[in-house]
Amino acid sequence: MTKVQLYLKGLSYSQTQSGAYALVLGEDVQNRRLPIIIGGFEAQSIAMAVEYEMAVPRPLTHDLFKSFAETFGIEITEVVIHKLEEGIFYAYIVCHQGDQEVLIDSRPSDAVALAIRFNCPIYTTEEILEKAGVVLENPEQSNRPIHTDKTSTNEPEKKTSLTNKTTEQLKKMLQKAVETEDYELAARIRDEMNRREQKNNY
Repeated sequence: MTKVQLYLKGLSYSQTQSGAYALVLGEDVQNRRLPIIIGGFEAQSIAMAVEYEMAVPRPLTHDLFKSFAETFGIEITEVVIHKLEEGIFYAYIVCHQGDQEVLIDSRPSDAVALAIRFNCPIYTTEEILEKAGVVLENPEQSNRPIHTDKTSTNEPEKKTSLTNKTTEQLKKMLQKAVETEDYELAARIRDEMNRREQKNNY
């Protein structure tokens, strides 16, 4: 398995799915991005870990996990998004306690929230990037802001129907979504294209 290191590139409120966010991971110098749709709680936890000045009066779940791990001498050394099945990403967390190494299954959103807190690398595989990644036409495009303020966004728009689009239309839509950095729409288009490809392979 060839691992590729990813970095947090953006986080924005979904305009089409209430309570959902688009988490955007990407390579450091290349122009490939891996968008993942996550829940509101996890998005808020990631945003608060990035914005260090956003102190909370009581620890969030991921903060509690970090305190628990550190108390018992457990260190998280890396997280890996290692599998994609039917549009669902799977991850694991690599933990060390002394000489013992343990892999713990995790959702990617939780894994990223902990990776930021433990300042450890995030990885995926070449296979997942090839299958689910999107490529920016212009590598200099700005990254989506870390943003979770629902009140400053527009009301969620009606979802664009993708099932009645041709593959060529989807490809053009995907290109436009990437150019405008609408990674949430890009992720849905990518999933629809992958679904069709899997169906054709049967």
